[in-house]
Amino acid sequence: MTDSPLAQAHGRYIRGSASKVRRVLDQIRGRSYRDALIMLEFMPYRSTGPITKVLRSAVANAENNLGLDPSSLFIKTASADMGPSMKRYRPRAQGRAFAIKKQTCHISIAVAPSTGSSSTEASD
Repeated sequence: MTDSPLAQAHGRYIRGSASKVRRVLDQIRGRSYRDALIMLEFMPYRSTGPITKVLRSAVANAENNLGLDPSSLFIKTASADMGPSMKRYRPRAQGRAFAIKKQTCHISIAVAPSTGSSSTEASD
């Protein structure tokens, strides 16, 4: 199982909080590439755009660097970690300032070819 080829892609400094990106990644983790693309297309979240770009990049890496067929790939790992926050201030009443944190995150997706005895396919 550790010998299977793995293709990865990372999206760094993506605008949006890591928790909002994770709720989308939790839905597509363990699914096939085709199913994940269909799900991402119809989800109503803003974070699906950057996630789709990172997923397509991971599949392109698998296809060009490892010679794998995109139709046989599934999402092995998908994670979102916090990036740096941009600090901005909004003026408030009586000369006060209200701090606003514009959060960023780092998205990591790894794809691998599916095998006949995969535990993710057996649990569906």
